[in-house]
Amino acid sequence: MKYLSTRGHADRKQFCEILLEGLAPDGGLYLPETYPQVDAAMLEKWRAIYRDSGYADLAFEVLSLYIDDIPAADLKAICEKTYTEEVFGTQEIVPLRQLEPGLYLEALSNGPTLAFKDMAMQLLGNLFEYELARRGEELNILGATSGDTGSAAEYAMRGKKGVRVFMTSPQGRMSPFQQAQMFSLQDANIHNIAIEGVFDDCQDIVKAVSNDLDFKRKYKIGTVNSINWARLLAQVVYYFAGYFQATTTSDQRVSFTVPSGNFGNVCAGHVARMMGLPIEKLVVATNENDVLDEFFRTGVYRVRASADTHETSSPSMDISKASNFERFVFDLLGRDATRLADLFGAQLSTQGRFDLSGDTTFQSAARHYGFASGKSTHADRLQTIRDTYARFGTMIDTHTADGLKVAREHLSAGVPMIVLETALPIKFAATIEEALGQLPPRPARFEGIEALPKRVQLMPADAAVVQAYIASHVD
Repeated sequence: MKYLSTRGHADRKQFCEILLEGLAPDGGLYLPETYPQVDAAMLEKWRAIYRDSGYADLAFEVLSLYIDDIPAADLKAICEKTYTEEVFGTQEIVPLRQLEPGLYLEALSNGPTLAFKDMAMQLLGNLFEYELARRGEELNILGATSGDTGSAAEYAMRGKKGVRVFMTSPQGRMSPFQQAQMFSLQDANIHNIAIEGVFDDCQDIVKAVSNDLDFKRKYKIGTVNSINWARLLAQVVYYFAGYFQATTTSDQRVSFTVPSGNFGNVCAGHVARMMGLPIEKLVVATNENDVLDEFFRTGVYRVRASADTHETSSPSMDISKASNFERFVFDLLGRDATRLADLFGAQLSTQGRFDLSGDTTFQSAARHYGFASGKSTHADRLQTIRDTYARFGTMIDTHTADGLKVAREHLSAGVPMIVLETALPIKFAATIEEALGQLPPRPARFEGIEALPKRVQLMPADAAVVQAYIASHVD
């Protein structure tokens, strides 16, 4: 299995090379040259493996199709080390719960930081440690977070040999619980950087540093954001697990609704669908920052300036530049790297937008790729949280509420709709209290976390300043 850049770079690389690299040298994102195909017989084989042996064995089956430069026994051991009941709280790892006929929640937030990002980040931490030990190398991870990626990465990497984490986040834009999860960590290999700006400024810094090839090579810069293919690949697994729990035979179809800001979570669903998983619809649920919803409704992708990026009660989706969107558009354009580079390079940088509304490829997007979308507001969020708690006794977080609200707009008779849960409610306690008049339950291990001492550096939205900080903290 070889990987190519969405922007046409001539190199073809193996998995472990792109695992440590992040962005391609031309600024593109890596994708496999082709998507492995899964037929009905293989689906039934995987269904039996998931039922009889569990999530770790299913992960090994999926990952094996994409990773051929790690010995099978080693990859299996990594999966078994990662996906355990001890780490994720349940034997099923991602249990499915039916709320009402045809509508399900897939629980993805049972990991160490109570968010779906743990599903991939725990695997990534173990892959990094394995590959760095095999090479005798070190890696300095530069990341950007709007809330959950940062804590998931830091908890996965803390204490890992050969790994340092430099995590940028938008100053004051995360919930107090999210901030405390990150900033309270005292591990020497964890560095928190609060950026004066919004998430998109953090993401721009990560991309700018990654595109400085001399700096990247000298300081061995890698990334844990979903621009790293390995993280997105790990997320593909739970689409198969959700499908197997919602169906009994491989001729059945399902739909997924995914709360999305950076397009990574739902892009994993796109990959699963391209592999042959019988997905009817992939529904993108946004909050007031509705760049993705606007595209799927109109064909216009229009990024917003920092000043126009709304601060909302589902802050992990307060994003106006969806970095993973490039992977889907690459497929949408028939993998035309030249045209892709023009859209995401020239047009976005000069005009802040591109328009595919008159393009036949966009007009066939819903039919060929199954995408639909919708938007949820603060008022919608509160109502969905109240309704879900009143009718089902289930407390959901604000992002999952966005997903449920939009999912109900896209239900189809006879097709199960699976909403991907994104986090536990405690991460957004103020809004839950506003909706329900009570605070959500807090796991005992996080009692008093907001009062712990903080380790964080405040910096301007300047890649050069961040680079100088990294250089000064690398031995």
